[in-house]
Amino acid sequence: MKLRNLFGVAAGTVGLTALANRLLTARSGDFEPYLDGDHGTYRWRGFDIGYTEAGDPEDQDVLLFHGINAAGSSHEFFRIFDELSEEYHVIAPDLPGFGHSDRPPLMYSASLYTTFVTDAIEDLADEPPVVVASSLTGSYAAMAARKNDVKELVLVAPTDSSMGGGRVWLRALLRSPVVGQGIYNLIASKYSIRHFHDDHGYYDMENLPDDVVDYEWQSAHQPGARFAPASFVSGFLDPDEELGDALEELDVPITLVWGREADITPLEDGRKLAKRVDARLVVFDNSLLLPHVEHPEEFLDVVRGRIKIET
Repeated sequence: MKLRNLFGVAAGTVGLTALANRLLTARSGDFEPYLDGDHGTYRWRGFDIGYTEAGDPEDQDVLLFHGINAAGSSHEFFRIFDELSEEYHVIAPDLPGFGHSDRPPLMYSASLYTTFVTDAIEDLADEPPVVVASSLTGSYAAMAARKNDVKELVLVAPTDSSMGGGRVWLRALLRSPVVGQGIYNLIASKYSIRHFHDDHGYYDMENLPDDVVDYEWQSAHQPGARFAPASFVSGFLDPDEELGDALEELDVPITLVWGREADITPLEDGRKLAKRVDARLVVFDNSLLLPHVEHPEEFLDVVRGRIKIET
């Protein structure tokens, strides 16, 4: 009798979780791009890749590659996109599995993203571009730059190590249709989004607009949204190659941008990396992982070449 009751409770819990998942998906509603500009689709190896483009195509190309998290997308550059487009031809794609790009149930990997960034640099830019990439995507950009001509790399707190491990069981759990979706919905709740930003992203939470949180929540609840983050959380998006090894092979200007108070990727890591690969290091006070969001004017000066280098 007790066993039958236990099975009944389990079945009821799964049923309630499935219902909650459906309700959350229904609430996500119409999903429009966050950045202003021309919105297009780039066909890449079976994916429709969403991107936003602005500025004069005759100006210097700048490609913006966002970092990876459950709510990641090109909206990460909302503080700098418009002003940057006044001087440059700016293109900001959503990585496969994120934002307005397709999100099929693939086993997402670091090699997939490295290949994507490599191809996007070649296909989306008409000339060697300035490439701006943040966090884990900075590693993909560094590796892509070995196969493409780029004018400069601007990497924001780049890393080659995030969750670590490569835990097959965790990826399988998060990919499961009911329980996995329920766990993912907790990870991607508005509370969790704010907590992540408060803990790692923003030095001052007053700089996080409510409509950005709303957009991130909506993005994280699109169909198929859990598959790429499932690979991220379980450690399958960390590249096999060290970031420093990739950067050492490059013969292009490299600028590393770091928040002085960053803890996940501490400033000391940035100093060591800059010294090893002979890169410029620009440090922003009162900043964690998002100096380009919290200090947009100063970050724009970095891209423009008017920078203060930490020695």
